[in-house]
Formats: sequence, C-alpha cells, structure tokens
Amino acid sequence: MGMMTFLKRQPPARLAAIAAGIGLVALAAGPVAAAIADPVKKTPDNFSYDIKNGKRVAKGGNRVTNADGSWREERKDGDCVIVREKTASGEYRETRSC
Repeated sequence: MGMMTFLKRQPPARLAAIAAGIGLVALAAGPVAAAIADPVKKTPDNFSYDIKNGKRVAKGGNRVTNADGSWREERKDGDCVIVREKTASGEYRETRSC
C-alpha cells in the first residue's frame, strides 16, 4: 500500500494530526541542525566569562601572580583598560584608564 493510498483512507481529522506532527518534527529539526552546523558558540564580548567544555571560565586578562601571593591583571574593556592589583598584604586596587 502506497503512502498516497494510506493518506486517502484516513479521516480528515487524522490527516490534520499527521500534518501537524510532520510540522512539529520539521520545527524541532531546525534548532538541532543549527546547533550541529555551529558547534562552537562564542560568548558575547560584554560577558565576563567564556564557556569551555560546558563550564564557565573567567575571561580575565593577563594576570601575573608573584611568589608572595600578590598579582596584577590588565584587561581591555572597549576603549578602556582596567588594571586590577592585589598586594601580598591583601590590599585590592582597581584602576580604569580610558
């Protein structure tokens, strides 16, 4: 029995249900196909983190940590540069220059 013969024997309400089911499958396949086509998602620039291996990882800048526990980090934010520093004694300072 061919597909057309099968469809002709169905009542109109059942045909509508079959068409709706086919439409839902087509709609669901759209996002899945888009996810497969672009597996590497880039987080927006204004987010403070990236997603790597499904986990949130701080974007951070080029942090340099010293042996005494102090560190300094520079990060670009648009036209500005944010410098974050923490001393060995625990003092934290953040400066922004544009």
